Amino acid sequence: MTPKAPKSSRVPTAKPRSVGGVVGGILGAVAMSAIAGILVTAAVTPVVALSGAAATSAVSIFENLPSNLKPGQLAEPSTLYAKQGDKNVKIAEFYEQDRIPVGWDDISPYAKDALVAIEDPRFYTHGGVDALAASRAVLQNAAGGNMSGASTITMQYVRNVLVQESTAVPDPEEQKKAYEDAMQQTMDRKLKEMKLAIGVEKKFTKDEILTGYMNIALFGRQVYGIESAAHYFYNTTAKDLTLPQAASLIAIVNQPTAYQLDIEENIEANKTRRDLILNQMYKHGKITEAQRDEAIATPVEPKITPRVQGCAAAESTYGLGHFCDFVQNQMKKDESFGPDAETRDFNMRRGGYDIYTTIDLDLQKAATDAVRAEVPKTMEGIDVGGATVSTEVGTGRVLAMAQNRPYSNDEALMSQGYTAINYSTDQSDGGSSGFQVGSTFKAITLAEWIRSGHSVRDVVNVNGRTVQLQSFGASCMDGGVYDYGSWEFKNDNLGVRGNQSVLTAVAQSLNGGFVSMQQQMDLCDTFALAKKLGLHRASPATHPDFPNNGTLELTMNPSNTFGGTDEMSPLTMSTAFGAFAGKGKVCTPVAIDSITGPTGEAVPFKKSECSEALSPEVAAGVAYALEYTINNGIAGHARSQFGIPHLAKTGTTDEYIDNWTVGASSKVSTATWVGNVGPNPQCLGQPDCSRVDTRNFGGYQGLTAADSRIWPAVMYVADEKFGGEGFGDPAATALRQTMVNVPDVTGKSFDEAAGILENARFSYRDGGEVDSSVPKGMIARTDPGAGAATGLGTEITLYRSRGNAAKVPGGLGGMTAKEAESALKSAGFTSVTTSCTGGGKVDGGKDKVESVSPAAGEEVALNSRVTLSVKCS
Repeated sequence: MTPKAPKSSRVPTAKPRSVGGVVGGILGAVAMSAIAGILVTAAVTPVVALSGAAATSAVSIFENLPSNLKPGQLAEPSTLYAKQGDKNVKIAEFYEQDRIPVGWDDISPYAKDALVAIEDPRFYTHGGVDALAASRAVLQNAAGGNMSGASTITMQYVRNVLVQESTAVPDPEEQKKAYEDAMQQTMDRKLKEMKLAIGVEKKFTKDEILTGYMNIALFGRQVYGIESAAHYFYNTTAKDLTLPQAASLIAIVNQPTAYQLDIEENIEANKTRRDLILNQMYKHGKITEAQRDEAIATPVEPKITPRVQGCAAAESTYGLGHFCDFVQNQMKKDESFGPDAETRDFNMRRGGYDIYTTIDLDLQKAATDAVRAEVPKTMEGIDVGGATVSTEVGTGRVLAMAQNRPYSNDEALMSQGYTAINYSTDQSDGGSSGFQVGSTFKAITLAEWIRSGHSVRDVVNVNGRTVQLQSFGASCMDGGVYDYGSWEFKNDNLGVRGNQSVLTAVAQSLNGGFVSMQQQMDLCDTFALAKKLGLHRASPATHPDFPNNGTLELTMNPSNTFGGTDEMSPLTMSTAFGAFAGKGKVCTPVAIDSITGPTGEAVPFKKSECSEALSPEVAAGVAYALEYTINNGIAGHARSQFGIPHLAKTGTTDEYIDNWTVGASSKVSTATWVGNVGPNPQCLGQPDCSRVDTRNFGGYQGLTAADSRIWPAVMYVADEKFGGEGFGDPAATALRQTMVNVPDVTGKSFDEAAGILENARFSYRDGGEVDSSVPKGMIARTDPGAGAATGLGTEITLYRSRGNAAKVPGGLGGMTAKEAESALKSAGFTSVTTSCTGGGKVDGGKDKVESVSPAAGEEVALNSRVTLSVKCS
């Protein structure tokens, strides 16, 4: 509740009193008369007065009252600023009291003279208490039961200070009590006011007291002080007030609800009191008769100019309403500003802080223009949304935060596409419940792949398929595996199949490749890394299918490693990708660069906290693969127009509900999301109401691809302003292709051979049957062959035996032709021929074999021709 202004010299009408009450009032008047005399003397010669009269009861009462008033910090608006080049641009203000303190020289002499003339003509001659006025008030109030009137400007200043102290109490009940105590119309309160006034007069000059009063006085509603009053009522400054304007404003101080000029019915009453003040100024020689007459002839014509406060005002500066709200929420969570959120917000609105934010207005304009050009405020049939946020790599400073819907917390504007929900932030910062991040989570699985010593050149099976859940190791879970049973998954991209490098799996966003990668890692390690990178849900999970129900923890399961189903905020994703671009350092997002208090002092606040989530070499390896994704994969839209290296990963969830591009230069990280915010407003109450396929809204190259147009538009300005360089050298292990020898599985069953290859981290395929001496159905050979050095993960072709082949026997050389032929037929060969090496006719019992074709040891079909070369005699 806004406190009413002190009623200065106004005397309330006394209520009828009983005889006893009248007698009490007369006795009180006698006491007050005595004290008034003492006060006058104390104001001039305090030591003599108080020591010489110490025995009197009146002085005893007076001495027991406090004498030292310490005017506290007046409530002042806090202001938010953003950077545009070297300039700080005001974007919003917050206040409980609209006040701009000004100095003596910044107040019109007319206003000073008007106040003194109407409220305290002897201000410059008394010592804080006007004895004549006090005595007169004592007699007037003798039968009234309270002490009113006779308040000097100094006494009114004292009362205003006490009122201000009461409004500085955050607790509403305690504040109400303190205010009532400050406004009591009793003898005790008047005595206290008098003594404090004397103390103020001893400590401050008259001009300082008058300036203090001008800055503290209430002018109606939330308008405090002459400067804010001049702006609000006349759209001018306190220094430039004309005579009639100054008198009109001073008239308000007496009783704001009766004289404030933003109520049309008050205009006539204000003019009447204004003219009274002008006459008093003329009477006391402050203005001439001509000035008075001209001022009285001037109509009261206010120019009401409200000082717009709050985040709605920030919306007009490149759509900064939601960022403004984010700053407020950050300060409400900062213990530097008080013990709880209510106190922190209360202190912020009164503290007179200059809050210099991290926003870069050039980048903010680009972000707002891009997202609002691509994503409308509303679309029929879908709760459409779009947001983009940029953070500074290595610091966490939020450089831009924009969304398709303008900010407002006015319910009347919600149907017009406005919202107070910030799509860029967590729910605790005024945001939504977040959005599924889809394939952008693949970057985290990739990071763990490289961190655990693997290479992006390793070959993995990228096919969609059915796998066993127990193939996913999970050291932090019972049994050391994720679960048991089979799990089927598929790829969205069906154009690339088989064994491919990890680079290809990343560039083409192939789910199967990441399943293969995760099967070679520990699931717990992947999600531990995600946590180190700052990834968390935007709001507590409440769905029964989530094991981490009710927390911000991510859901640990195999499918999340390639298509994150956890809902996160764009700000969280931008922060995480900033670590890949920033040598592994992750920094918590921060919206404020510095805060100064009303006297220019630095105000402490919670700053960004940075830590190493990855080693620089591992981060560079991730950057290498994500840069490859831009140059050779599906994120080509993220290529820089200035040749500055970029890294990026796209993501799309089922039915294209959520569409992402997240990436960075070495200077700026940006996350862009476009999709369906929540349930389709036209299907509420129906099953799967939130599953709206965004392809129905603008086509694949329309709404679903809007993120691929917004992201480069923002990064174009980021590159132009901040530049960028390479991401550093990856670890050697990240780029090498690991070479291993193919196991010998000859003679094994197909399943046994397949298991041996899987354990050796090869993939495999069935090459069909071949002629072989190996028993039918067993593995005859592999390609590459046993013992061959090949890249880890290479696909090995397994050939099974038909069983109708044999090896050519050895030792045939030197046998007679007849002996060799018999040996071959014994081995199963049915077609044997002989030929003379020098011509002539073979003598089978005499001529010796010189050679055989196929050669000894060679495996051939049993019906193949074997030729014996014989040296004929």
